[in-house]
Parts: sequence; C-alpha cells; structure tokens
Amino acid sequence: MRYRTLGGTGIEVSAHCLGTMMLGSVGNPDHQEGIRLVHAALDHGINFVDTADMYSAGESEEIVGKALQGRREDVVLATKVHFPMGPGPNRGGNSRRWIVQAVEDSLRRLRTDWIDLYQVHRPDGRTDVEETLSALGDLVRQGKIRAFGCSTFPAEEIVESHWVAERRALPRFRTEQPPYSILARGIESSVLPVARRYGMGVLTWSPLASGFLTGRYRKGGTIDLSSGRAALHPHRFDPTLPVNVRKLEAVEQLVELADELGCTLPELAVAFPLAHPAVTSVIIGPRTVEQLTGLLKGASLVLDDAALDRIDAIVPPGTNVYHPDGVWTSPGLAPSALRRPAAERAASDG
Repeated sequence: MRYRTLGGTGIEVSAHCLGTMMLGSVGNPDHQEGIRLVHAALDHGINFVDTADMYSAGESEEIVGKALQGRREDVVLATKVHFPMGPGPNRGGNSRRWIVQAVEDSLRRLRTDWIDLYQVHRPDGRTDVEETLSALGDLVRQGKIRAFGCSTFPAEEIVESHWVAERRALPRFRTEQPPYSILARGIESSVLPVARRYGMGVLTWSPLASGFLTGRYRKGGTIDLSSGRAALHPHRFDPTLPVNVRKLEAVEQLVELADELGCTLPELAVAFPLAHPAVTSVIIGPRTVEQLTGLLKGASLVLDDAALDRIDAIVPPGTNVYHPDGVWTSPGLAPSALRRPAAERAASDG
C-alpha cells in the first residue's frame, strides 16, 4: 500500500481509505463482522479509516471504536459532523453549539481521546463559516482533533472558507471529501483545481458510482427496483429513463475496457480517481471482508495514458453522467431563490 501526505498536515495516509458507512443497521448490523472487516483492512496496509456520526445513527462509530482498541496509535481516524442526530432544531448543523457537543459524542462512541481528521459533512447556509472555523480551531487547540476539513463543498464555498480564514486569522479546512467516479467527473472542472490551489488533501467517495460500476447493473439486464439502493431512488436506476440508459451504455463500454486491461470493472473504477494529481486517497466502502478483498486485488493497477484516453472518450472530463447520491444542492437553485414574487417580475407596472 502506498502512502501520501494529507494536504499540508504532514499526516501520511494510505492511498485507499476504508469507508464505514456500511457498518451498522444501514448495511451490515453484525458488529463482529464489522470488526473483522476493519482488521482485514488494517492488515492489508490501510491506515486511514473514515466514518461519520450519522452513519447508522452512531452505530458505525461504535463498531469502529471497538475495532481500533489496541490499534488506535497506528490509524488515521476521520469522522464527520453536520447531519441531524436527533429531534430538535439544534441537534445538527455547523454551529459552534452543535459541533462542541457532537465531537464529545463521537469521541465517546469511538473510544478515543482524539480524532485525526474532523470533517464538516455538508455546508450549512444558516451558519456563518467563521463560526464553524472558530469552533474547529478551538477543538484543535484543546487536542480533541488534529486537523479538520470539509465534505462535498462546492468550489465557491471552499474558496469563501479560505478567504474568511485568512481575513479572520483562523485555521482553515485542510481537506475536502467529494464524490468522484468515472461516471461523476463534475468536480474536475472546479473543486479539484481549487483543492490543489489551496494545498488541500482530497479523499474521494463513491468510486463505484452508487453501484453502477460494480457490474451488477447491465444494459438489457433486469434491475430490481424494489430492494436495496434502487428501492430508495428508483428514478436513478429505472432502465426506461434516458438518463439511466446513458449510464448503462457507458458501463458496457467500460466493461469492454476492463476486459482488455485484464481487470474487473470495480478494480478499474477504484483505480481511476487515484490517477488525478489532486486526489490523496480513495474511500472504498465494502460491506463484507470478501468485498474488501476483491477491491484490494486491483490495488496495484496502473491506468496508462491510453486507458485514461479511452475513459475520457466514454465520459468526457468535467462531466457527470449521473448526479451522485447525497450531494449538496445549492439553495440558489431552489424555486424561491430563482423566482421573484409574480407581482415584481415585469419591467414596468404596465
């Protein structure tokens, strides 16, 4: 396993990061299997583990905490804050009030005294970013976190955060965690260049594009819309919709390329983000040890320029064939933000 420096932190992390969203009730509820999965990743040389407080309502953090007992010193541990963790208006978001409470909850569930990378899971239009950066900087000084970053922030929000940090003499986001795959390349046009400009580490999520790059969904095949992820978002998997036809057509071309390279489609998918110079680590989120082993078989795969040119021809750089699940949507795109009241839309009173 190769290791890369995480932004300007000086922390060395593995090129693959173990994502643990599938640990707990949402994915694999067996705690012992989850512990074995984490141990298997560590035994393969992965030293970077990413979780979040909202994954299975904190259960993922609990499993990770159990798994790291006796091995904590050798692991770079990342978790996240933002999404609601209970009823009430102040049990989520990016406010100082919630961050100070949420970090204590995460530390308890993770059974640790410190978090290496604490990430703001999404932007929060209700909270001034200065408030968020100030609270996170205090946590660094208190020794509860070592560094902090953001996740799924658009380029303009990242730039604003750095501008505010400089103007207010506050610590800045050191990392960004965006969705990135062969089918979702939109971040290549702005997020990744901005991250490089500011020297941020980048850990990407969803390299398998919500399952489309596993090979499970094929053109002409049957797609069960009543179970799994497809049941939650049937419009994103319905093979009769033109947007999904485009995904399936791209998958067929990528399967052909993978066959020519002598690798599996998932191996090709996971290798792709690592070819970008801005990417530090790619998050893989297996549900079982067997899935982990299958993904790691392709860890040494190198995509040469010819292979990358083929991928560019299938999905042009900077474009999205699909909109990744869970991506933050700008409030500026809401109908209320796009439309003046009807009485004020005309250029004159008539």
